[in-house]
Amino acid sequence: MNEIAKKKSIGWLAAAHTVCDTYSGFMNPLMPFIAANLGMSLGLAGAVISISHIFSSMMQPVFGFFADNMLKRLFIFWGLILGAIFIPLTAIAPNVKILIIFMVLGSIGNSFFHPQATGFVHKFANPKSNAMGLFMSFGSIGFALGPILSTAIVENWGMTKLPCTTIVGLITAGLMFYYIPKMSKTTEPIIKKEFLKTFKDILANKSMRYLLIVSMMKTLVTNGACVLLPFLWRDMSYSPFFIGKALFGFILAGGLGSFISRKAEILFGTKAVLYFSMCISFPLMLGFAFTYQNHPILSTIIFIVMGFTTMLAQPLMVLMGQKIFPQYKSVIAGFLVGFAWGIIALSLSVIGKFAEYFGIVNVLTILFILPVLSSYFIKHLNCPE
Repeated sequence: MNEIAKKKSIGWLAAAHTVCDTYSGFMNPLMPFIAANLGMSLGLAGAVISISHIFSSMMQPVFGFFADNMLKRLFIFWGLILGAIFIPLTAIAPNVKILIIFMVLGSIGNSFFHPQATGFVHKFANPKSNAMGLFMSFGSIGFALGPILSTAIVENWGMTKLPCTTIVGLITAGLMFYYIPKMSKTTEPIIKKEFLKTFKDILANKSMRYLLIVSMMKTLVTNGACVLLPFLWRDMSYSPFFIGKALFGFILAGGLGSFISRKAEILFGTKAVLYFSMCISFPLMLGFAFTYQNHPILSTIIFIVMGFTTMLAQPLMVLMGQKIFPQYKSVIAGFLVGFAWGIIALSLSVIGKFAEYFGIVNVLTILFILPVLSSYFIKHLNCPE
């Protein structure tokens, strides 16, 4: 396979990443309105979101294991197809049971796609290129576009039109089938690894456990804000499109934070960037709490800045983990990105219940203390250069 073909393949994978993550970004701004249509409480809505995140995130290390050990394109295509079909269908689910089925199937597609697509980018990329950075940036763009696209469609044409977006995912999957090369087992030697040994090695490493804790606390900030604040804004009578724009700004700022994290690391050092990312979240949340009622524009700006600061740490943590276990690149990414999200998602139903009784802003303010406390583990990280 020549270099031009490899670059084209990476380009198509990056484009598919944009489309896949656009579907992933559909749900957070729409969930308060879907919940209202189906008569769901905040606690039940949190439980449904927890279920979807478990399937979209916690399975990623498992599929990452296969991504490190196989060259077939199966997961990439079916991941995109499942997400494209079932995530838009959630908007017209007639009851909670059907909603859960649609969300689970769409979430499995997300879990299929990411580890294997990441593994393929690694296989095609020139070691000196920024192919992985390009791939991740395109995903951030898609995830940022998802909220604003879904809310624009719903606000202008209604929930029933959201499934029309499926055609984009199906066309993209077809183009990928044509442009992403089919590779035989003889193209590259596959290193057979024992499944349980891989996970045991990773979890037995002290620095990896610390990285996982820090990643989970960072995810708590991101997930808590993106899931609960749309319910707050709905109760304040903000439109779906406003909520979509706010989430668009948050995620796009997060993508910018990820993009400049390497430069920040060079200027200030890895641990300094991690400390800043984890500790600044609490004062920002306090700023939001004091401004959201009387100064909505200022509070929205603070919310967007949260996206930038929280995502500033993510690429550095993944790279640190991959330096510890370079033989498990996809599995590490699955743990520190997918699995961390899944673990936090398990708590969303409980967090939603507390938010019902004590108020969304009060609960988020308390939650945002946890990343500050978890920053204690940063000083104990011991990763190879």
